[in-house]
Amino acid sequence: MKKRHVRAIAVFGIAVFALTGARGSGGGGCDNHSSSGSSSSSNSNHGSDNDSTSGGTSGGSSSADKAARDVTIDECKYDPATKNLVARVTVKNDGAMDYDYNVTMKFTGAAGGSVVPATAIKTGIAVAAGSSAQAELSTPYPGTGDGSEYTKCEVSRASRF
Repeated sequence: MKKRHVRAIAVFGIAVFALTGARGSGGGGCDNHSSSGSSSSSNSNHGSDNDSTSGGTSGGSSSADKAARDVTIDECKYDPATKNLVARVTVKNDGAMDYDYNVTMKFTGAAGGSVVPATAIKTGIAVAAGSSAQAELSTPYPGTGDGSEYTKCEVSRASRF
């Protein structure tokens, strides 16, 4: 192999690494087993491309995980005043470009329970480069009780444009 071929392969490898980077895992979830009725998890963004993900975050390094990693669930609860399941989120954009985020939240119960999952969608969450924004996702409570059977919420899909 000629020296110029080796050099071209090395430059290509460095360019691929620089474009994709080394990414850590992140996830978004909320489990209402704490005494305050909510808990949070943290996520971070490691890039700035148009991305989407579905099915929750897998902790991989693909660009599809970026949008979901930008979303942190701050609170997940049943609101008796509105009779809605509510999730409050913070969307953090560490990128160099402004983005509009679309987030789909899935509300579920304890593992093995008979709770029918509920879904809330929020579109057009505008987040400027280097800043964050808070949003509330809500969906009507499908049950007849006090909402206590819904104990978890998770980001099931997120995208940014």
